[in-house]
Amino acid sequence: MALEAGPIRATLEQAGLPEPVATSAQGLILFVLAFLAVWVVGRAVVLPLVSRALDSREVDRHAQVPLVKITRFGVLFVAVAIAFGFAGFGNFLVSMAGIAAAGALAIGLAMQNVISNFVSGVFIYTDKPFKIGDWIEWDDHSGVVEDISLRVTRVRTFDNELLTVPNSALTESVVKNPTDADRLRLKFVFGIGYGDDIQQATDVIVEEAERHPDILDDPAPTVRLTELGDSDVGLQSRFWIADPGRADFVRIRGEYVTAVKRRFDEEGIDIPYPVRTLEGGLELAEPAGITQPLE
Repeated sequence: MALEAGPIRATLEQAGLPEPVATSAQGLILFVLAFLAVWVVGRAVVLPLVSRALDSREVDRHAQVPLVKITRFGVLFVAVAIAFGFAGFGNFLVSMAGIAAAGALAIGLAMQNVISNFVSGVFIYTDKPFKIGDWIEWDDHSGVVEDISLRVTRVRTFDNELLTVPNSALTESVVKNPTDADRLRLKFVFGIGYGDDIQQATDVIVEEAERHPDILDDPAPTVRLTELGDSDVGLQSRFWIADPGRADFVRIRGEYVTAVKRRFDEEGIDIPYPVRTLEGGLELAEPAGITQPLE
């Protein structure tokens, strides 16, 4: 599209520049002016609006960084497109269509995994299955989320190992988030002997749960007979804790189980261990080829 003559071009021609040079210079000046105008408006209006929208949705501060970067890139793209047309260089999108199509095909084939992880990262930001600081479990792994980016999520295991996990591995797997709610139910099976009083053991288990300061009274602790094993009767204790975290989970369960074991010892309730009894006879056959001694 030919650029119409304007005051900028006329001024440049009066300054002694040839018409083709003046026309090109006019287009370049218009491009720069239009780009700066759109860019300044975008930085002053669009980016603050996006930041406020993310804050209103209570998106984690660390998670806002890549989203703001994407918005900034979008403003830059729009500014170039508008400036391209305003300067008379034609339709930016049409001009870029051929290059974009070929580039997209090559990039798509070479970066399938990267794109998959990027899209998965967007889903993690929007769906919020977990956030930084949460304790999560998936497949055979577990740990605390330290960082979420658009490509990978970094998880610190309870052995202090750092796992860098592709986002697609998390969106394609079942992820358990025990800390998502404000309370968590824990379960533990106590095995008692067949000759022990089930009601007495049940009372001990419930009483020790009620005594622990970090175990909730509502919902109340419960006990159910769930197993009849080879050597014991399984009583499953169920109780709730508030504001769950991995450290609290391990500590509270350990203190509670220790207290129940101590009460069992005091009241003579047995916690049996598996015993195997072998029955039968043993017969020794006389080896062949041994003759009686001569008298």
